[in-house]
Amino acid sequence: LRKQTTMTLTVSLLDYGAGNVRSVRNAITSCGYSIIDITSPSQIDQADVIIFPGVGSYESAMTVLQTTGYDNALRAYLAADRPYLGICLGMQTLFESSTEYKDDQSSELPGLGVIPGHVIKFDETKRSVPHIGWNGTIAHQSSPAMKYIKDHNGDEVYFVHSYYAPITDANSKWVLTRTTYEGQEYISSVQKGNVCATQFHPEKSGKTGLNFLKGFLESVEDGTLSNTTPIAVNPTDHTELVKRVVVALDVRSNDNGDLVVTKGDQYDVREKDDDAVTGRGGVRNLGKPVSLAARYYDEGADEIAFLNITSFRQGVIEDMPMLQVLEEASKSIFVPLTVGGGIRSYTDPESGKVYSALEVASRYFRAGADKISIGSDAVYAAEDYYASG
Repeated sequence: LRKQTTMTLTVSLLDYGAGNVRSVRNAITSCGYSIIDITSPSQIDQADVIIFPGVGSYESAMTVLQTTGYDNALRAYLAADRPYLGICLGMQTLFESSTEYKDDQSSELPGLGVIPGHVIKFDETKRSVPHIGWNGTIAHQSSPAMKYIKDHNGDEVYFVHSYYAPITDANSKWVLTRTTYEGQEYISSVQKGNVCATQFHPEKSGKTGLNFLKGFLESVEDGTLSNTTPIAVNPTDHTELVKRVVVALDVRSNDNGDLVVTKGDQYDVREKDDDAVTGRGGVRNLGKPVSLAARYYDEGADEIAFLNITSFRQGVIEDMPMLQVLEEASKSIFVPLTVGGGIRSYTDPESGKVYSALEVASRYFRAGADKISIGSDAVYAAEDYYASG
């Protein structure tokens, strides 16, 4: 998947600061392309290709686009049929509106208005929300962006979303692929001309996702991206969530202060040593976290979970080794990364500053985590909530 030389095309990345886009950056560079960050509306017109990895809520995304002036610049760019790839919210904002607006389902927040249709929430009375996991896609068009994906039925991709764009007569020609979630058909990717977007996360979809990014960027570079052809579709075909292989790695520091992957009986992770005074030897070492996670990824793992079983030695924010594990892992592992262990609110003993569990989690998201496992702090929050009446 990786090119040995850097391509001449430069990707303009629209990161509006709402969450972790580290994996998108790493996926782009792994395909051999360089990145420039868009920091002003004037850069949009100058871009060779724009990738917009929208994360967070529709309302926050549109608010930032409007206050920064990116919205009108993007509308002009898209109206000119310039190369564009939106991811998740980067696709949803292309539609006319969304009901993801201050939890008021009776209101709709306007979007960029490029694609006819409205983004709505999955019916929680009929299915679990959000839709999260690996699901398939059914092609409605052939596209150069998909040239390295041969079998849509065997190449599942990763989704995490509560809102979706329904297929309508008005937007049917935009549909690149559709997906089924517990009986609900919806648009999982779109393309018209050089404008392309996905509801799934290619940067978290393993080799299939990297193949999609590679095909998209190569097609932009050689000018063939818009060469799409409609495909006859069978309306009775459906997709479904598939079972996943999730690898959990217990991580702690050994006696030398190095982070290692270990296993033990009820967290007793030391080797037995009959010659030692206590009968307990060193911490059982199964390998280095990043290299072992990379091996599991190469062997087909769909998700990697790092569980810090010794929590934090001094403070949460200062637990730099675990942050570095995430940063390094996200450079070569393109499936969801979860981190857990000791993610809680705490008070810095030196400064007296109080950090909330959310602030701690945010630091891990920025380091490359896609999911955060919060244990005791979630229990304490629930207890406080019920105690308050």
